[in-house]
Amino acid sequence: MTTTTGRWPATAVFFLNGLTLSTYIVRIPTTKVVYHLTDGQLGVLGVLFAVAALASMQAVGTLVARVGSRPVLRVSLAVMPVLLALIGWVHGVAALAAVLTVLGAVHGTTDAAMNAHAVAAERRAGRPILNGCHGAWSVSAVLASLITAGLAHAGVSLTVHLTGTAIALLIGGVALGPFLLPASVDRRHGRRAVRGRVDWRAGWSRTVVALGLTGTALMVCEGAVLSWGAVFLHDIRGASLSIAAGTVTAYAAGQTGGRLVGDRLTSRYGRQPVFRTGGLVAAAGLAIAVTAPRPATAVAGFLVVGLGSSVLLPLTFSAVGQAGGQRTATFVARFTTFTYAGILLGPALISAAAELVGLMWTLTTLVPMLCLVSTLTRLPSPPPRVEATASAATA
Repeated sequence: MTTTTGRWPATAVFFLNGLTLSTYIVRIPTTKVVYHLTDGQLGVLGVLFAVAALASMQAVGTLVARVGSRPVLRVSLAVMPVLLALIGWVHGVAALAAVLTVLGAVHGTTDAAMNAHAVAAERRAGRPILNGCHGAWSVSAVLASLITAGLAHAGVSLTVHLTGTAIALLIGGVALGPFLLPASVDRRHGRRAVRGRVDWRAGWSRTVVALGLTGTALMVCEGAVLSWGAVFLHDIRGASLSIAAGTVTAYAAGQTGGRLVGDRLTSRYGRQPVFRTGGLVAAAGLAIAVTAPRPATAVAGFLVVGLGSSVLLPLTFSAVGQAGGQRTATFVARFTTFTYAGILLGPALISAAAELVGLMWTLTTLVPMLCLVSTLTRLPSPPPRVEATASAATA
């Protein structure tokens, strides 16, 4: 039942994973109220989730080498919805912490495995698909926010919402499983692959580290926009709360739109030119956003930031995966460690810098950083297409 290239099933995995995580994220304020969490407790829960995700990613390379990404994803897509539903059913902070820790571990496994699977599908197709996959994640985030807003307005409880969404996600994940590429596309053969233990030192190649630092920088910039863009408009430019909130919407809209056309642009112009142009466009948009005196112009600038930056992370994921060869999953897992570091450290770094030099100057320093990243990053050339053989073969 496997498709020829596996492009659309791989894209669907991103959508389901994104919808699962985004549903939890947009319901965090409600979860805080339901469980009577303090700010400190909520912060600890976030750390537990992130640490579990980072730890699980380190073992994904060995796991995929043994069994392939398809079995890993079939299991994780069935387990994550159950954990999502449990957030609304468990009692007490300790039980909630346990559920979120396991959810973080399963999400981290899924995140690395799905990117490895998408790289395998991209290699099989002989054309870019990673932008579309990440675009599906962006669409799922928008959809989750809209659904949550509607259900919250209707007074639907946290338990009912998460349980209903989990049922739909579970059905989707189970139905998608047979359409994924066979495990043989990224499973390594031989005694070492079967009996080997997790090698925590594997995959830290010069290419992975260099591109990983690029990923960290990109996620710091994204975190700055999402966490501080609206604060900047409200506190520095005097925008109303409703206009300031448009920062996130504009950025997300630009990012989603850019990713939906990113694969087409990459196919036409090449990976490196699209990456460089995207980074410079993002830098120009951020320059407009932080210097424009009118809030509406600044919001438009943040839209341009989302549009330009939309292609950067997917192209870097693709480059890392292609450079990994038979160790794609290991390389992707290591790279994801860098991106998660950017997600975790970015807001804190921006906050510390803003205390020293002010928020406007802090955001301004990200403009030359984006320029440097876009011009200095060298993406490895993609390998020639791997022709699809008997893709009907199953794991």
